[in-house]
Order: sequence, then C-alpha cells, then structure tokens
Amino acid sequence: MILVTGATGLVGTHLLIKLVEEKYQIRALYRTDTKKEYAKSVFVKCCKPEDQLAFDAIDWIQGELNDIPKLSSAFKGITRVYHCAAMISFNPSHYRKLRKINIEGTANIVNLSLINKVEKLCYVSTIATLSENTLQNPIDETAEWNPEISDSVYAITKYGAEMEVWRGTQEGLNAVIVNPGIIIGRGFYDAGSGYLFKKIRKGMKYYTTGTTGYVAVTDVVKIMHRLMNSEVNNERYIVVGENLSFKNAFSLIAKALNKPAPKKKVSPFLMKTAYYLQQFSYFFFRTKRVIFKSSIKSAFSNSFYENEKIKKELTYSFTPVQKAIETTASFFLKEH
Repeated sequence: MILVTGATGLVGTHLLIKLVEEKYQIRALYRTDTKKEYAKSVFVKCCKPEDQLAFDAIDWIQGELNDIPKLSSAFKGITRVYHCAAMISFNPSHYRKLRKINIEGTANIVNLSLINKVEKLCYVSTIATLSENTLQNPIDETAEWNPEISDSVYAITKYGAEMEVWRGTQEGLNAVIVNPGIIIGRGFYDAGSGYLFKKIRKGMKYYTTGTTGYVAVTDVVKIMHRLMNSEVNNERYIVVGENLSFKNAFSLIAKALNKPAPKKKVSPFLMKTAYYLQQFSYFFFRTKRVIFKSSIKSAFSNSFYENEKIKKELTYSFTPVQKAIETTASFFLKEH
C-alpha cells in the first residue's frame, strides 16, 4: 500500500489521480474535512470518468505530521511513501510553525519509514532550496545551499526537511527528492500559482523583472511516479519545464483568461517603499503583511534552472508551460 501525505494539496490531489489510474492501493493523510471535500471536487473533475468513485475508496486518515500515534497507525502495511505535505509561508513570524511542520514533520515521516522498513520515499521539495551556483549557469542539482545568503523562512525549513531525508538515506532508507519550480495545475486558487490566476483575472497592471522555473503539475506527478518505480535511489532532481520571466508568465495567464497583460514594470525602489509602508501600518494598526524581504528578492532575481538530468535519465519530455496555463485557465473559468 502507498501512503500520500498532503493528499489534499495541488500535488497530492493530482498524484492521487495518477495512482488511482495505476490501480494502486492508497492511504492518504489529510488535515481537515473542508480540504478533503475540496480535493474531492478537483479529483472528480480532473480524473477519468471511470475513476470518479475511487476517491472514497482511498483509505483516508485525518492527522497531523506531528501526531506520532496517528502517523504510526497510518504507516501500518505501507511499502512506499510520497511525502507532499508542507506549510508554505514567507512570513518570518511563522518560522516556528514552519519548522514544526516542514522539518520536524519530515523527520517523523523519515523515522517511521525506517522503523516500518518502507521500500522507498519520495519527498517533494522546491527549487527554493537550490542556491545560485557560482560555477555554472543555469542552476542544476549540484547547486549547494548557501547559509550566508538571505533566504525565505520557507526555503530554510524546506532545506532542513531535505537534510532529514538525506539523514534517512544514511540510515538505510531509499529516497528521491524532487525540486519543482512554480507548479501550474487545475484547482487550488487560494495559494501558489493558482492565486495568480485569481489575481490576474481581477486585473493586474504590474510586473517585476525576475525570472524563475515553471512546471505542469501533471509532469511533477508523472516524474514522481516514474522515479518511485525506477532503480534510482538517493538522488535529487530539478523538475522545471521552462524558465520564464514573470512578465511572460503573467502575460500568458492573462491571455488565457482573456484579460489585459500587466504592462507597468515595478522597480525595486517602489517595492521596497511599499514594504516599509506596510511595516509601518502593521506596527501601528496590525494590518496584514503580504510583502516580505525574501519575496522582494525573489521578484527581482533572475534564476534559470537546468532540467537535463531528469530529461536524460527518464527520457522525459515536459509539457509546454503555455499549454499547462491554458488548461488551468480553462478549468478556472468554468469554476468561476
């Protein structure tokens, strides 16, 4: 039986669709009934008609990554684990909670995998853990974490989670890590790339000058599945289909939503000014913060990611990001 953590998120839900297609027995970890019901709605709309009833046939277990008794029960009879669960936040005040979920939660998954002699673990990390490689460009899997560079609290805790996985491999666990870029996929429009669709549909005039990697969620889950069924162990893989500027990515989304593309370039000075005004408002009026130093850095960083390793080892061809955006936009417009 296969265990999927974070089964009600973007990657987790689309992974369930793939695993159901392959006729696996699945046990899935979820946190709230609300998230589970929304994941079901996405699952039913995205899967094949003959698989629509399979969601309820999954062995669902409600629990947290730090609930050891519940996790221990979830691991009974498990042979493989897809660890997709994580907390995503760039707010420095959330560091302790991020650490608890992303690092300590992953440590628990690794420990129980070792105790239960799990055959293999696949951990979903992020390209945010790959510091810039000074020896070559673009960034590849040899790019090491640089603790002297100021990174987001999210990146710091995901790197810590990777260290727990590598620690597990030293203790006998077979594992692979995937480092996806910004994931484009149907459903889940309140966070991640999905939030961009919602924001651009409402009208977004501004863009920043940064560049990063993008990938279709279907590519992420197909690669995870193929790696887990391969002889590959104790390796990491960058999972990025294309590198796009934020302007180009936003323009593609706007076009797919039949909305005007953002045309006004935001300068670093303007962004920093907005950050300090926000800090002033937060300090005196406790307003919500949405801009952080790490997000400003990302908005203007030009990071290019190399995907040759995964393409070569799996003979894999990525879905064009434009196609992924068009598919996601079509789904979004039907829902909204």
